[in-house]
Amino acid sequence: MTALRSTPSLGPLLARGALLSPFKRPRPGAAFAGDRLVVPELRVDVDRLSCYERVCGFATGGDGLPITYPHVLGFPLAMRIMSGRDFPLPLLGLVHTSIDITRRRALASTDAYELSVHVAELAPHRRGTQASVVTELRARPGGAVVWESTSTYLARHRTGTSAGPREPAPEPTPEREPLPVLDEWRLGGDVGRRYGAVSGDRNPIHLHPLTARLFGFPRAIAHGMWTVARCLAAHGTPPAVHAHADFRAPVLLPGTVAFASDGERFELRGTGRAGRVHVSGRVDPLTDPGGPPAQEPSSFS
Repeated sequence: MTALRSTPSLGPLLARGALLSPFKRPRPGAAFAGDRLVVPELRVDVDRLSCYERVCGFATGGDGLPITYPHVLGFPLAMRIMSGRDFPLPLLGLVHTSIDITRRRALASTDAYELSVHVAELAPHRRGTQASVVTELRARPGGAVVWESTSTYLARHRTGTSAGPREPAPEPTPEREPLPVLDEWRLGGDVGRRYGAVSGDRNPIHLHPLTARLFGFPRAIAHGMWTVARCLAAHGTPPAVHAHADFRAPVLLPGTVAFASDGERFELRGTGRAGRVHVSGRVDPLTDPGGPPAQEPSSFS
C-alpha cells in the first residue's frame, strides 16, 4: 500500500501513459501485482462538486455526493496505476466497458474520507485482456466502506484462440420490449470539454473533432462516465443503492440521444425506435446496506 497526501494531477499521467503505450505489447496470460494507492484523508472541493453537478444534471445545493462523483475522485489514482511502466496494458486504446457502483448510504460532501484504488485482476477476454479496477471510499481513515465501484477496462489484442474448436452458437435470448423513452437530450459539441474541465479527464478524443479524428473517430465523443452520470441523474437513486452500466457504443458530439427507463433498467440510445444503444444499465435499492444488492444487476452487453 502506498499512501498519498492528495490525488495527483491527471494531465501528466495521461501524457505518460500515451508515451509508454507504444512500448507495451499485451499478450494472453498477462499478470499484474500492482500496489494499492490510498489517500488517507480526502476532503471534497465543494466548488468543483457544484460544477460537476451542473454539467451532469444532478440537483445542486444539496449536501450529498452524487452516486458517480467518487469515481471522479478516484480516477487520478487509477490513471497513476495504469499509466505506470509495470502495468502491462497500453493506456491508449484501453476501453472502459462497464462499471458497478454500490453506495451504502448518503455521503455528505463536508465529511473526510479515505480513498483507495487498486487493480483487482487481469482476466482473459475473447477480444483481449480485461482489467478490473476497484475504487473504495471509507467513512473515515480506517472506517467501513461506504461507496465502492469496479470498473472494467478492455485492451484488445490477439488472444491466440482463433485456431481452437469453434464454440457452439449461444442460445437466442428472448427479445425485450424497448424501454419507454422519457426524454430526448440535444448534446452540444462542448460536452466533452465541459466534463473534462470538472473531472480533469482531458483525453483528446473528447475535446475536439480534429483531435478525435487522430484516434479514428469522425467527431469528438462524450465521456462514458458523463453518459452514466447524466442517466443516473435523470433516473434518480436512493441513498443505499447498487447501479450497473455497460458502455456499448460511443456518443458522437454534437448529437441527439434518447433517455429511456422503466424504473429499474435504463438506456441511452439514438433517437427513434431502432436507435443504437449507447449505454444500458440497472438501478437496484439495497435492502441491507451492509450486504449485497437487493437484486443482482443485469448485463446487456
